[in-house]
Amino acid sequence: MIASVNGRVAAVGPDGAVVEVGGIGLAVQCTPGTIARLQVGETARLATSLVVREDSLTLYGFADDDERQLFELLQTANGVGPRLAQAVLAIHPPREVRRAVSMADVKALMQVPGIGKKGAERLILELRDRLGSTTTDTQLDAPPGLPAVTPVAPWRDQLTAALVGLGWSAKEADTALAQLAPVADEQIAATGSVEVAVLLRQALQLLGRS
Repeated sequence: MIASVNGRVAAVGPDGAVVEVGGIGLAVQCTPGTIARLQVGETARLATSLVVREDSLTLYGFADDDERQLFELLQTANGVGPRLAQAVLAIHPPREVRRAVSMADVKALMQVPGIGKKGAERLILELRDRLGSTTTDTQLDAPPGLPAVTPVAPWRDQLTAALVGLGWSAKEADTALAQLAPVADEQIAATGSVEVAVLLRQALQLLGRS
């Protein structure tokens, strides 16, 4: 198993990145929140999980080991594959997933594309005793090795690409960006930069409610 990769980010796309390790470019599938923290040319460490299928080998990347462990644990539930497990982590940080399961918050889990009421109830039933309790750490903070902020100019393009990569339409992405523009302006005025990962979570919450 490839537990992690550490190297220069060679490329970033809507659904993943290419990380150069020992002269080899590894394609890593990532959640939009993780992608938003990666910068081409910079060094990054990603916790990873290798999913082996008869016709493919897919490497999934995460901001930290906790996300990777939760990704693997989610797949122990009936009907949950790697794509759906990744979608859960794209919508909710690990502590929110644990809270939703432990508190039987069906509506929170139903915000994930592909999870209906019955699927959410099944997740709660099967994982409640395995996910552990909620934590009080700040998972929204950038983990070591990944930058917390992104330069101002590309934030709109990054956010649009991330939302489209998750299955929302360009029109829906534009609607979310319009609502979040004042938040981005406040971040720019205060720090000179935009926290794309934070905006992405807020966009997903807005689109989930719509």
